[in-house]
Amino acid sequence: MIIASRKPIDEIKGFIAGSGRILIVGCRGCVTVCNSGGAKEVEILASLLRLDAMKGGAKLTADECTLERQCDPEYVDGFAPRLAEGYGAVLSMACPIGPQYLAERFPSEKVYPALNACFMGGALAHGVWAERCQACGDCVVHLFAGLCPVSRCAKSLLNGPCGGSAEGKCEVSGETDCVWHLIVERMEAAGTIGELATPRPLKDWRTSRDGGPRKIVREELVR
Repeated sequence: MIIASRKPIDEIKGFIAGSGRILIVGCRGCVTVCNSGGAKEVEILASLLRLDAMKGGAKLTADECTLERQCDPEYVDGFAPRLAEGYGAVLSMACPIGPQYLAERFPSEKVYPALNACFMGGALAHGVWAERCQACGDCVVHLFAGLCPVSRCAKSLLNGPCGGSAEGKCEVSGETDCVWHLIVERMEAAGTIGELATPRPLKDWRTSRDGGPRKIVREELVR
């Protein structure tokens, strides 16, 4: 799941300055799950901007709507009638994929992102998420007791641990678990610790973001 958080309100106000009428667009995907850009958050942001405009004596109409997903063309295409009403600015409360899709589909509109994407992760507790994937394009968790050293090790080591871990914690922070400590513990418990005796080759990063923008094609779906 993509975890995102709302941009500072002053930055958002700068986007819409002088727009008069704006449309705030939420998304029922990841950002709803992480309480950043669903219908509730759209309503809150709209209320904040309206109140701020009233205090400053400015006129602002902030309309609200929430799409099923902003990363699917089928839902974005159906958004056209709403934009026909005419807006000075469109604020997307989806992950940064959303405003890109809206801007590409409706090039004459001024589309702004209201959220910052933080990382891809999973829930630890209500309101708490942890990074678990960097979308490197070559998953290796099966080699490391179901844990990902690429995303959870500060150095992305495939042959660890490094010399900076102590008492199960990473040198980066005393609150951060050393994933290699966890890997060793799990593999010892499973009786597979011997597998770590074989050095892992250097990771091929060509499948990662470092190789430029990526595209995934599922041939069976395309057909």
